[in-house]
Amino acid sequence: MIITTGEAEAPELVERAKALAEETGCRYVTRGGQSLRRLALKTGDEDILVVLQGHVRLGGPGRETLEFHPSMGYVRLKRVLRGEPDLMLEAAGMEEGDSVIDCTAGLGTDSLVFSVKGGERGKVTALESSFPLYVLLKEGLRTYESNLSASDEAMRRIDVKHGHHLDYLQKLPDKSADIVYFDPMFREPVAESASINPLRHYANGEALDEQSVREAVRVARKSVVLKEKRGSGEFARLGFKVPERGHSKITYGVIRID
Repeated sequence: MIITTGEAEAPELVERAKALAEETGCRYVTRGGQSLRRLALKTGDEDILVVLQGHVRLGGPGRETLEFHPSMGYVRLKRVLRGEPDLMLEAAGMEEGDSVIDCTAGLGTDSLVFSVKGGERGKVTALESSFPLYVLLKEGLRTYESNLSASDEAMRRIDVKHGHHLDYLQKLPDKSADIVYFDPMFREPVAESASINPLRHYANGEALDEQSVREAVRVARKSVVLKEKRGSGEFARLGFKVPERGHSKITYGVIRID
């Protein structure tokens, strides 16, 4: 993957792009007024991260652009700050100060909500196995600015790591995190979405496996949570209990740790 800037190559953006490239092992390429298609042809790499003022986006020739944005996470975190319930947090039994491992971070929407709930004493580790998504999330969380300081502070607290969740969980001691969370890419989309469609191009589409769930149960102190479509057979296959109440298309299965 290459990293560049927008066509307006402001010095601070160039330095930011160079620093990110060095940090992640990517290659920085001067934009020089070239189109993304031209850069891809020139470098032989179709994954291009573009660093811009206040945001960052991922794209390439013939692809929909994927831009980092907290999306529904921002709406949900504002509700949490007002003291309103959040189904994911209720399912997890999360309290202020808890630690969470988000095993399938994606664009970090759920990690953000966990981080707000956990507060300054909490810890959220966001794992992403797709390298392009990892770099997008890493840079997005530390540079995106909303109009709410609590949101920005929660983003900065999230520890983003690249790797597969099974490899990561296997290296952890027993009972080393309060909550382990899975949100694998659904087998069938709930609905076509301008934000989800480009995400699917980069995301790891593999199904959650039983070994990963066993490792999660070993690592968790309080709960293991799975997000899926209501009525999905994944809950029964993997041993998650689903609360009967609720009518939303999406729900959360839980394994409580005694």
